[in-house]
Order: sequence, then C-alpha cells, then structure tokens
Amino acid sequence: CGHGLEATSVAKGNSVFAGKLGQKVANEKVTAIDDGTIPNAWGSTNIDDEGTPTQRRVLIENGILKGYMVDILNGKRMNAESTGSGRRQNFRYAPTSRMSNTYIAPGNDTFEDIIANTEYGLYAAKMGGGSVNPSTGEFNFSVGEGYLIKNGKIAEPVRGATLIGKGNEVIQRIDMVGDDLALGQGVCGSASGNVPTNVGQPVIRVSELIVGGRNGDSNG
Repeated sequence: CGHGLEATSVAKGNSVFAGKLGQKVANEKVTAIDDGTIPNAWGSTNIDDEGTPTQRRVLIENGILKGYMVDILNGKRMNAESTGSGRRQNFRYAPTSRMSNTYIAPGNDTFEDIIANTEYGLYAAKMGGGSVNPSTGEFNFSVGEGYLIKNGKIAEPVRGATLIGKGNEVIQRIDMVGDDLALGQGVCGSASGNVPTNVGQPVIRVSELIVGGRNGDSNG
C-alpha cells in the first residue's frame, strides 16, 4: 500500500487512501511506518532532495490512517507539512513524494503459530517482481518461492504462483502479524526517476487472497 500513501497520488485524488485521514483502513493489527532515518539503511538519507530533514512517519496505526509521505509541492496542495519525502533520481527530475524504508511493524504472533493456525493456504517464502496501481490499489506479484500449507504444516512447493488483489483490501484481511521483521532492498521507479527503497514486513497471514497460476486462478 506504500505508493497509495504518497502525497503525489493523494493530492490529485489518485489514491484509494485520499481523504481518509483518521479512518479505519486496515485491520487493527496493522501499523505501517515510513522511516528515512534508520542508520545505514538502503532507503535512508539525512535530508530529502528538497532540503527537508527526513523523519520516522507513522502512516497507519492500529488500522487507522494517520498520515502520508509528503513533499513540499504536494504538501501545499494538501495544506500539510513536508515529511522529508521529496526524492528524485538526479537533477534532471523534479522531486515528488516517495517511499524510503517502508514497512509493517512487527506484531505478537510467532511464525510457528501462524503456520499452525492455518488449515489451508500458501506460504510465500520469497516474492518476485510485480506492479501496483496507486489509483485503484490493484497489484500483482509473482511468488519466487512458495509452499502449500495443509493442516497447519508446510507441505509441497508451489511454482508459478502470482498474488493478485487490491492493497487496500488486503490490509483489512491481515489477521495475524508475526513478531519478526525483514526488509528487502529495491529500486523504485516513478515520475521523479529511480530511487533506492527498503520495503518489509513481518510474516503476516491474509485471510483471503487470489492466487493465480499457470493452470488458472484459485482462491487461497
């Protein structure tokens, strides 16, 4: 859901999260953060490309939308202060609001409990590439390494799976949040070019999600 919380989309109304500050947008177990101040992290900088100090920004707290990632220009359009999120690839691009180190905060569930309490599902151990539409929340991501879960146990591997859905709906269906946290380095592209970003989360359980595959789609 990170791109949908960037002011570049929100200010134009091109985000499913526009106009929803203070509203419940996710399961109460979900807290999402963008933090450009994490020492030595891939997406961190001391100041953004507009000269504003970066900060730790709580975007969603216990399911409630608390804020956005804001640059100066779109902040003026929204009557909001910059959060140090104005970024660009280089001087050839104008800064826009961008993610830095964006993640879902750890919860209280252990990995073992999440698996044991899942009768049937898909464990996506590693994700591949994909795409997100901030206007609609729609996404699709390939599963690089996945396994079926049967009767609370990890079973046979699954190949060629793709996760399909809407981010704003998926975060409402998260019903277990692990006590771990893993961040993955990447490069995010947008109108202001390519910038380094970290995205991450604990192990989470989504109660319902469409899983597509080579032999057709199925509900997982």
